[in-house]
Amino acid sequence: METELDFTIARRRMVVEQLASRGITDERILDAFGRVPRHLFVDPAIGNRAYDDCSFPIGYAQTISQPYIQALMIQHLGVGPRDKVLEIGTGSGYQTAVLSLLCREVFSVERIGALSKKAAEILGRIDTGRIRLRINDGSSGWQFYSPYDRIIVSAVMNARPDHLIEQLADKGTLIAPVDSGSECLVLYKKLDGKFNEQRLAPCSFVPLLKGVE
Repeated sequence: METELDFTIARRRMVVEQLASRGITDERILDAFGRVPRHLFVDPAIGNRAYDDCSFPIGYAQTISQPYIQALMIQHLGVGPRDKVLEIGTGSGYQTAVLSLLCREVFSVERIGALSKKAAEILGRIDTGRIRLRINDGSSGWQFYSPYDRIIVSAVMNARPDHLIEQLADKGTLIAPVDSGSECLVLYKKLDGKFNEQRLAPCSFVPLLKGVE
């Protein structure tokens, strides 16, 4: 049976071996990943394997992504302490917790009600920054609180996310996995009402689905 010390050691090893050694250089990001107890967001039977660099099922055909991919996306996103961040796909709530330690406030949308409620329960037990959760179709974003400085999408889209780009503030940045023949992380930057895009790296995510469950 793992102890809190076991989890702390595993978490530190994750930060050093999986993140810092592979090019995650932002100290704020490394610190945030070192603070959030990932083992609380997965099946307890997984134990300290929660800190392995792999994804795990969280129910409802959804997964918690591998730590390196999450850290890579957040680093490319360039989250600052004064930023409003929109997260599409709350999932387990782990990435939500990490983001909340890096920005002013996270607005996170999840289409599966049971997942959102479970995430809310776990997030309520740990130290986080400001978080607002919503159960809704993530493809429509969260118009009411827009514009956002940063938007991160945690499910693969089959086209450029124009509706979400509309909710970006000027000089804002959006990162999303997009499938245009093959899945790839794409970074969109908005400036003076226009945007450019940069393809970053191959990836594999669950699909972004419409509707609410």
